[in-house]
Amino acid sequence: MVKKLHNTITDVSGIEVGHAHDVEAITGCTVVLCKSGAVGGIDQRGGAPGTRETDLLRPMHLVEKAHAVLLTGGSAYGLDAAAGVMAYLEENRIGLDVGVARVPIVPAAVLFDLAIGDANRRPDASMGRAACLAASGGRVEQGSIGAGIGACVGSLFGPPFQMKGGIGTASIDLGGGLIVGALVAVNCFGDVVDPASGQIVAGTRKPPRGKEFANTLASLRGLVGKAAVGFAGRNTVIGVVATNAKLTKEETNKVAQMAQDGLARAIRPAHTMFDGDTIFALSTGKKMAPVTVVGAYAAEAFSQAILSGVRSAVSMGDRPAAQDWAG
Repeated sequence: MVKKLHNTITDVSGIEVGHAHDVEAITGCTVVLCKSGAVGGIDQRGGAPGTRETDLLRPMHLVEKAHAVLLTGGSAYGLDAAAGVMAYLEENRIGLDVGVARVPIVPAAVLFDLAIGDANRRPDASMGRAACLAASGGRVEQGSIGAGIGACVGSLFGPPFQMKGGIGTASIDLGGGLIVGALVAVNCFGDVVDPASGQIVAGTRKPPRGKEFANTLASLRGLVGKAAVGFAGRNTVIGVVATNAKLTKEETNKVAQMAQDGLARAIRPAHTMFDGDTIFALSTGKKMAPVTVVGAYAAEAFSQAILSGVRSAVSMGDRPAAQDWAG
């Protein structure tokens, strides 16, 4: 039986996605479950990351497989949600067998969303567990949900001139049953740009009225832009790429590295000192494929997921969204 594809990361065999969030606090988390384990990798760029259990994903370390990846809001506080993911997996006897227990391997990354909602309410263990209970291998809801509910883009002139980010996903069928997918929470300092047209989709709005795009990259050249950098909001794009190709740990890390190209195509500028820009990679299957091919299309899927997340977002917390902002 041929699996129906949804153009989401869950098109990759063994991947499930679940969201949980607090609408009033405008924060949430999203979990990517790989219950049978998936060879994991990571590539982190930018100057402001917030992460957990990432060193073990790098080459020359003992652990090869992860059982979940958590993307969460709440800045560093949101890492508490990983405890709920671990509890869920432990209850289901999923984890690394260390003899006396099974230890779930749950790498995580956070984004900064404290400025849009209630800074005193953040994702916690109960929210992380709720995301696991909501997880499925079907279609993934996108936009202002889960880790993307508090995501914002375009921070050069601070929160009053931001627009709404969100969580997006995409997949690419490479033929022969080989799939590459991506899931990303878009919360960037720069502008989101459509690589096909070069047009800004969402980003920094021009003061004082905020009725048109400022163009972050161009604005950085001027005195106003240079001065505004010191007051920029906190950011970070976090995401996951997955494939059913059979990859080694080194190859999976290479795929995560290549996926950063997709981030840089769709976000301008990328990898700044205000962004964490962390991408996890997961290999779940046994399809044979060159790592260069998988990595190249991981970048494409990541870029598509960024656009989908921003275009699916809705206005919240006084931040207009791309789909309902006339400009």
